[in-house]
Amino acid sequence: MSGVSHHKVQSFEHDWRIDKWFKKNFPDLSFGRLSKLMRTGQVRANGKRIKAGFRVEEGMEIRVPPIGPNPNAGKEYRPKSKSKDHSTEDIRLIQDMVIYQDNSVIVLNKQPGIAVQGGSKITRHVDGLLDCLQGDNPERPKLVHRLDKDTSGVLVIARNSAAAKSLTESFRNRKTKKIYWALVIGKPSRNEGTVNAPLDKEPGTRGERMMVADKGKKAVTDFCLMDSALRSTSWIAFKPVTGRTHQIRVHATVLDTPIVGDGKYGGKQAFLDGAVSKKLHLHARSIEIDHPDGGTLSVTADLPRHMKDSWDMFGFDKDDKSDPFEWVGNA
Repeated sequence: MSGVSHHKVQSFEHDWRIDKWFKKNFPDLSFGRLSKLMRTGQVRANGKRIKAGFRVEEGMEIRVPPIGPNPNAGKEYRPKSKSKDHSTEDIRLIQDMVIYQDNSVIVLNKQPGIAVQGGSKITRHVDGLLDCLQGDNPERPKLVHRLDKDTSGVLVIARNSAAAKSLTESFRNRKTKKIYWALVIGKPSRNEGTVNAPLDKEPGTRGERMMVADKGKKAVTDFCLMDSALRSTSWIAFKPVTGRTHQIRVHATVLDTPIVGDGKYGGKQAFLDGAVSKKLHLHARSIEIDHPDGGTLSVTADLPRHMKDSWDMFGFDKDDKSDPFEWVGNA
């Protein structure tokens, strides 16, 4: 292709995220356009396709399609930072979670073990690190939904107030399709179906545990058995229709298949002997939601390390991109 150029990564650029490298060398290129160029294979590193979050290495050759002049090449980089109160480790933590970004939305693949918001004895959380993702935007990014501390996966962030309003309305009106993957103990009696079990706070637990209650709030979850290892362990995809606290975790126990690592709801039965991690095996795999600027935003998040190891151990397909809920539509 005429106009394609190749650029060597300099020593001081080593270990930079690819979007930071482009921000320094091609400041007029938006993140959204860069993401599209990577998706279509027009931007490559040493001839190979790359994704958002990729880190460059000294001497690496970056293929750049014709996108305009490069006025900053060779200049010393002094990043603008609105996150000076955060440690380098924290800044890298939150930036490495970014799997999608455009002018209105950021999507994170949240790591397990980090809370979304602060609380009693919680000082490190996603909300407290969002200014690290502000960049040159006049507004600080905003949370529009939540994940449990030990649940990993897709977390949508609004980049401005208008986007926050639009996304919040989509969640409130259930115009979203969220799919979770879980490793569970046992095998459900049916391969697919719906759990309709109202939930309420369990008395005496200060709201830290939920329970099935006839007079509780409506809670509905679709499920689909994806695979199983004999009858001892299964991979289930869950699609919450409502969004109650700990909904999937409680509904998994209704199916008599507690989620691996979920001692809160599964007790000792939720843990496997041997090499399987004791961490919670629940991951927000994908989301489809109305984009604030029009159209539909669809994002898929890779499994965290401990779940990848378990999928490999049981021979499950961790790269499966199929939609197991076509049979239930978008209810």
